[in-house]
Amino acid sequence: MTYTMMQACRELGMTYQTLKFYCNQGLVPNVKRDKNNRRVFDERDVEWLRGLGCLKRCGLSIEEMREYLDMCLEGESSIPARRAFLAEKREKLVERLAEVQASIDYIDRKQGFYDDVLAGRTEYYSNLLPKDGE
Repeated sequence: MTYTMMQACRELGMTYQTLKFYCNQGLVPNVKRDKNNRRVFDERDVEWLRGLGCLKRCGLSIEEMREYLDMCLEGESSIPARRAFLAEKREKLVERLAEVQASIDYIDRKQGFYDDVLAGRTEYYSNLLPKDGE
């Protein structure tokens, strides 16, 4: 199957501007053109773009995506380097996940406190306001 830019965008859930940016940045190395010189994408391009979207959501910069692309274009010999690259990114994601979980836990504790105050189970106190009589 061949996709136009708009079809590829719909398939990927990506904006036209983002897809065009990725192409202009050289992140879609095998992009083809139709008889009217418009970009068209095949299944392999779409799968590569899915991967780029995932890498972007993982927090990779355009430069890091380019670095990964360059390794991929080297072929099988670069698999150890790609594996190490992704392992490093995964570790950073695990750290971010722990930070997000700690933030969720904090919000849950605060909401529980507020629920208890509103239900009359706990007396209200504040770390910001002076206590009565201070």
